[in-house]
Amino acid sequence: MTNYLFEPSAPSVIPIVGSDQVYPVNRIFCVGRNYEAHAAEMGAVVDREAPFYFTKSPTTLVMAEGEIAYAPRTENYHYEMELVFALNSGGTDIAEEDALSHIFGAAAGLDMTRRDHQNKAKETRRPWDTSKDVEQSAVITPLRPMADVPSLGAGRIHLEQNGELRQEADLSQMVWSVPEIIADLSTMYTLKQGDVIYMGTPAGVGAVERGDVLTGGVDGIADFTVKIV
Repeated sequence: MTNYLFEPSAPSVIPIVGSDQVYPVNRIFCVGRNYEAHAAEMGAVVDREAPFYFTKSPTTLVMAEGEIAYAPRTENYHYEMELVFALNSGGTDIAEEDALSHIFGAAAGLDMTRRDHQNKAKETRRPWDTSKDVEQSAVITPLRPMADVPSLGAGRIHLEQNGELRQEADLSQMVWSVPEIIADLSTMYTLKQGDVIYMGTPAGVGAVERGDVLTGGVDGIADFTVKIV
């Protein structure tokens, strides 16, 4: 038995639709600039040579229900609506044609972002960590097992802020598909069960205020409502 100096934190977990089991999270990868219109609104051009990634800590996870906190030390906290999926197996150099077999399930999520921190980091060519790796910034719904998911390649993705439509696209508009992301990411990391991947956001991102209600979803996968406090 390991003699810990102090009790380790409990693992971050995601509920599973229709099950009393939970999914323990290993790592969170996020795909940047995966919708061309969003890249353009951020003043960037999609790099078609290879996908672009950043990471969040598992401790940033929070369920897409009830209330989520407005992050400290920001005056420009943004929502980013995303398709999310979770792996049940992994490996290195995974072939695109085999990629979907490694997925356990899918969810809808928000990549909340301190946009002022991110913009400053871009200007000074510093890391994005304090803009993205933020407590309660990886918002997620329960995972729907793949047997019940109609598609990861097509379907409406949307977000409303206080009842006003802000983001709307089809998953088919992603620059890099789910199989392409798994194949590419597996050339840089040994992917494992427990790895969660946020697939990037459509155009229409914007700032939230305390008291705002965000509703959103991905057709056939999940819908949610959260309040910013």
